[in-house]
Amino acid sequence: MAIETKQDDQNLLDMDNFSKSDPVVVLYVQGIGTKEWREFGRTEVIDNTLNPDFVRKFVLDFFFEEKQNLRFDAYNVDTRSSNISKHDFLGQMFCTLGEIIGSTGSRLERTLSGIPGKKCGNIIFTAEELSNCRDIATMQLCANKLDKKDFFGKSDPFLVFYRSNEDGTFTICHKTEVVKNTLNPVWQPFTIPVRALCNGDYDRTVKVDVYDWDRDGSHDFIGEFTTSYREFSRGQSQFNVYEVLNHKKKGKKKKYINSGTVTLLSFKVESEYTFVDFIRGGTQLNFTVAIDFTASNGNPSQPTSLHYMSPYQMNAYAMALKAVGEIIQDYDSDKMFPAYGFGAKLPPDGKISHAFPLNSNSENPNCVGIEGVLEAYFQSLRTVQLYGPTNFAPVINQVARCAEDVTDGSQYFVLLMITDGVISDMVQTKEAVVNAAALPMSIIIVGVGPAEFDAMEELDGDEVRVSSKGRNAERDIVQFVPFRDYIDRQGNQVLSMARLAKDVLAEIPEQLLGFMKTRDIEPRSASSTTTTTPLGLHNLHI
Repeated sequence: MAIETKQDDQNLLDMDNFSKSDPVVVLYVQGIGTKEWREFGRTEVIDNTLNPDFVRKFVLDFFFEEKQNLRFDAYNVDTRSSNISKHDFLGQMFCTLGEIIGSTGSRLERTLSGIPGKKCGNIIFTAEELSNCRDIATMQLCANKLDKKDFFGKSDPFLVFYRSNEDGTFTICHKTEVVKNTLNPVWQPFTIPVRALCNGDYDRTVKVDVYDWDRDGSHDFIGEFTTSYREFSRGQSQFNVYEVLNHKKKGKKKKYINSGTVTLLSFKVESEYTFVDFIRGGTQLNFTVAIDFTASNGNPSQPTSLHYMSPYQMNAYAMALKAVGEIIQDYDSDKMFPAYGFGAKLPPDGKISHAFPLNSNSENPNCVGIEGVLEAYFQSLRTVQLYGPTNFAPVINQVARCAEDVTDGSQYFVLLMITDGVISDMVQTKEAVVNAAALPMSIIIVGVGPAEFDAMEELDGDEVRVSSKGRNAERDIVQFVPFRDYIDRQGNQVLSMARLAKDVLAEIPEQLLGFMKTRDIEPRSASSTTTTTPLGLHNLHI
């Protein structure tokens, strides 16, 4: 989704002798793997002011699942040179796009720094989601006189929709159902986000392929046509009757006209609430960590252990925790994270626990920030005895009890479980997941080490929804990935962590929206949660 940001400054340094500064702000975006900063854009220059309110906004693609690092540099423009180094540096500020969006009302105020011994002033950001990103299109299509592809019957047609990319490639964005044994199919109406269809560019090419379904997966290509969101939005008309063309067939047969036609029967657009709407309205993400302390991880003092505390690099548990946690923490205002361990014997009596607080405080398991969680994790490794078995249900139920108390949309709970092995209490875990699916809650499971994690796929309901005692989970709330699939071959831990976070967090926004929608919860107005701006301050829009 696209986010528009605006930036304003207050009390900038005065670098001009006979007037005030002429400020400009430059936005830099950091590459995920390279860590290099590249210039994204500049505001306009505003003459003779120390409190500029910039008009020019930056439009950025927002990805919840990525840590999008931003740097804002302020300069006093002295000459006409476009080389920014020729101008006076006024200060800079670092943040993530998530921090801006996750701030109350998507308004973030920070201090500029970078000139020793000087107060560089403040910079204020506000973020707004571009309106076309929330549109949902519902359409229905039919076809007429498609080519017959089956020897003993007609065809079993279905449609595949692709949006075009900037580089000329296409990305699949929707498949219709298969309509059996007909050359004149009428497909069911379907709903698709406009951003998925055209990424907000109404004139971007949409390609539609028509196939005849085959049981063995070798579907026969009937033909294709191209259109655009703008064309679709005209609704049912002569403009939305498309010839299905098979270019290979056309090249071979001189009398070839087409392989049938596809007609748009209906089209309507509605706006739906988005993830950003809820975050702007004050919904907090509560992040909980649960770490596997079973003996199969190996002795933490040995380099072969998955829990090995190397002075030179993080182990897989720490990498997974940091990768996911550093992104989610931007959407949690108090930055206090409950952290648990499971599968260990605890001092002093050696009692086995499957939901013990890593900070040893059963009254308050919260750790301060992700660094606090890591510190408590390493401290636990020094004090508990790794044991077993690998029981998931206790800690899932622990978080579910917290989620049960807050179902009004003000909070959403994300549980990260990091484990090295096969679940010992699968029956109880399935029941816990089915119960949790009715709550504002998502579960991320990261498998570390070389073990086979086939059983974990049962919990990840992408293919088959988890069930227990004849009850299906109301929503798919579990995302499982093996960490080994994300390790960079060149040993770049930053890249490994970015890849992991991208995959395991990608489903969280849709899962949050799924819960809100089933409960008819609407986001609170961002204005009702925004604090009053002090007199003389301006808003910086990204």
